[in-house]
Amino acid sequence: MSYHEAKEHAPGRLHRLFSSPYTAFDNQTSERRLHLLLALNLLVFAPMRQGRLTLRLLDGWENGDCEQHTLNFRDADIHRPQDLINAAPHTQSRPLLAPALEEALSSANAMGLDSDIRLHPAKWPAFPGGLSLYTRYKVCHRLIYGEDDSYRSIRCETPVGLREIHEFHLEEGDFAVSLPHDDSPAVSDDTVGLVLHAAQRSALTHWLADLAEQPLSKLMG
Repeated sequence: MSYHEAKEHAPGRLHRLFSSPYTAFDNQTSERRLHLLLALNLLVFAPMRQGRLTLRLLDGWENGDCEQHTLNFRDADIHRPQDLINAAPHTQSRPLLAPALEEALSSANAMGLDSDIRLHPAKWPAFPGGLSLYTRYKVCHRLIYGEDDSYRSIRCETPVGLREIHEFHLEEGDFAVSLPHDDSPAVSDDTVGLVLHAAQRSALTHWLADLAEQPLSKLMG
């Protein structure tokens, strides 16, 4: 198993912004709203103003399902706060994990893997590329079915290069932000992805659009 493919709880951008990012967004934190606005300005609103933000809507996995072949996604470009609410996806619904999983398994078919390994995500790290796939699977599972930690920071290899994935599990909703890893060399794809399940879009995007319009100076006094 290559532990370089992915690492949970990996330090990222917010570790330089906060002394303790894992508690910065807890409900009992006195300056929670300011912390959220600082983090979202860095991860979401700045890329949005630069024209680099994509809204990725996850489809599927309702009612307890977590089969990799039933998880799909659609993308929408975001250029201003109102687009979070109104932007229409510019892609048809496509499978998120299944094609990459089948390609990785095809490349690893000489390793004597269990014939049903594709059905058991926890076994995916046994083949090259499997740890990153399993990590992305777990991110999606937490976004849809919840997580106790209000924030998680992950480093993960993806089809577009090494990425930082910042997960937020808040009373307002569950979402993640995927962006190029801060220590990576220049990359061809510097798109930032705001990832959430389509069922949460209405509530989350209205909340995010409202935050995007608020100046930091208002909260900082």
